[in-house]
Amino acid sequence: MGLFDKLAGWLGIKKKEVHVLCLGLDNSGKTTIINKLKPSNAQTQDIVPTIGFSIEKFKTSSLSFTVFDMSGQGRYRNLWEHYYKEGQAIIFVIDSSDTLRMVVAKEELDTLLNHPDIKHRRMPILFFANKMDLRDALSSVKVSQLLCLENIKDKPWHICASDALKGEGLQEGVDWLQDQIRMMKT
Repeated sequence: MGLFDKLAGWLGIKKKEVHVLCLGLDNSGKTTIINKLKPSNAQTQDIVPTIGFSIEKFKTSSLSFTVFDMSGQGRYRNLWEHYYKEGQAIIFVIDSSDTLRMVVAKEELDTLLNHPDIKHRRMPILFFANKMDLRDALSSVKVSQLLCLENIKDKPWHICASDALKGEGLQEGVDWLQDQIRMMKT
């Protein structure tokens, strides 16, 4: 640790590290969202489906995020639980145009919320109702209703309409998450 890092830590201005789990069904846009949150010079041009998981890092004005981008393919979803203990926040991405799999997304969310490593922790959950640019996309209000988000009483949560390809709605979500994490750490 360098002198400036120590000084920043003493003054309370050092960036706090936070571990975020990025979850959701396959093809919901998780990797695209994380890619858009990185600085433009660190963004990848070609996004491919995540196999297993990948770890990405990016910084905001006051936090340093380590994001675990977990594959949403059915055969990999059972791996999610191995990362719950380290997670301090969750980003749950929903393809708002995939109405046929909304029930599956709700089942995965319910399984997540009832897991022993999550159930009794007050971790913030940011929902991205993604792919709002598509004609068949449901509104974030409708997605919230289908996922029964109003039943989440013991965790702070927020839903944002997003278009990951254009980056729309992402900053609002990250600002909310950053505020929630800052409140938890004080």
